[in-house]
Amino acid sequence: MVPHLTTALSGALLDLEKKIIEAMPSIEHWLRGAWQEHAAPFYASVDLRNSGFKLAPVDTNLYPGGFNNLNPDFMPLCVQSMMSAIEKVCPDARGALLIPENHTRNLYYLQNVASLAHILKLSGMKVRIGTLMPEIESPTEFLLPNGESLLLEPVKRTGNRLGLDGFDPCIVLLNNDLSSGIPEILQNIEQTILPPLHAGWATRRKSNHFSAYNEVAEEFSSLIGIDPWLINPYFETCVKVNFQERIGEECLSSHVGAILEKTRKKYDEYGIKEEPFVIVKADAGTYGMGVMSVRSPDEVKGLNRKQRNKMAVIKEGMPVSHVLIQEGVHTFESINEAVAEPVVYMIDHFVVGGFYRVHTGRGKDENLNAPGMHFVPLAFETTCSLPDSKANPNTPPNRFYAYGVVARLALLAAAIELERTA
Repeated sequence: MVPHLTTALSGALLDLEKKIIEAMPSIEHWLRGAWQEHAAPFYASVDLRNSGFKLAPVDTNLYPGGFNNLNPDFMPLCVQSMMSAIEKVCPDARGALLIPENHTRNLYYLQNVASLAHILKLSGMKVRIGTLMPEIESPTEFLLPNGESLLLEPVKRTGNRLGLDGFDPCIVLLNNDLSSGIPEILQNIEQTILPPLHAGWATRRKSNHFSAYNEVAEEFSSLIGIDPWLINPYFETCVKVNFQERIGEECLSSHVGAILEKTRKKYDEYGIKEEPFVIVKADAGTYGMGVMSVRSPDEVKGLNRKQRNKMAVIKEGMPVSHVLIQEGVHTFESINEAVAEPVVYMIDHFVVGGFYRVHTGRGKDENLNAPGMHFVPLAFETTCSLPDSKANPNTPPNRFYAYGVVARLALLAAAIELERTA
């Protein structure tokens, strides 16, 4: 089930929210069947955009890096879900080796690692944190912004097992998205590695994910009787793109124009007065790198040097050659007059909470995952933890339930995506 949380929206339920809440029994039954057929990713976060008329995922991260941004009240949910996830893959698990990103300079990211380690410990695991950074040759302690400290130790390989000095774990849990490739030290390991190596950006493609999501959205929309477009953004892909050499501009321009035209027709159908826009982004990678918002096919032709440099590489300097062109979804949520988008966190197939990504310098039709963003934890509603308001007429409906449903649809798509690319 989905916790009863506050959202930035207030006022009457929107039509789409109403339909999802009213169909709750059918939805939960359908999802239970889906999880019997498909193994949920170990954990994930989903970026959502709610435009009022449309609620859709725009990115799914299989190496979530913001557990420190969750409300501490979510800890019991996180621990219960973590226990469930571990029991599935290693019922007798005693120890977990947690391998984070090589972000030792980003102390807020390391706070996320500390939060994740804390959840694992409360789930009954012995946890130590190993690093793949060659410059860390001995156990090194980092002081975190919240006053706590984190010990990173160099990972060692013995035969086909990974461990640390005096520590031979059952599970290797990656919080490293492998953007720059799969290191040799992680290959052909006999221990269970979670998520699997093919979930990393070295091999994963957003277009594969949204292709799977197309199928999930179609089936779900048929179940509750809605237009799939209300939960699903249009997308296309371009390959063999080189922004520095202006290769692939015609492909980008053509797809931008086609998606804008399809979106305008939908806006006309639903009487929507907003201006359509398109997000152009790298088909692999995260951290909001290699992303631009455009409103005309002409905007992707003749990019200036600064724009080309921004789009040409992603995290760790990896070049961009495959590009996703995705229908933009406005966000109509705001916190203190700054635009916001919800990010939903899941462990196994359970929603364990979330937060708002907020940016004071961006508009409702722009990417918020950019320098200058901050995070506002979601809080529990004080009155009820159930999605159905009919049981108690004085209980407000669970607005967050719709977010949890759409996030789990994206999680299901990720499960299908991983099965097909294994």
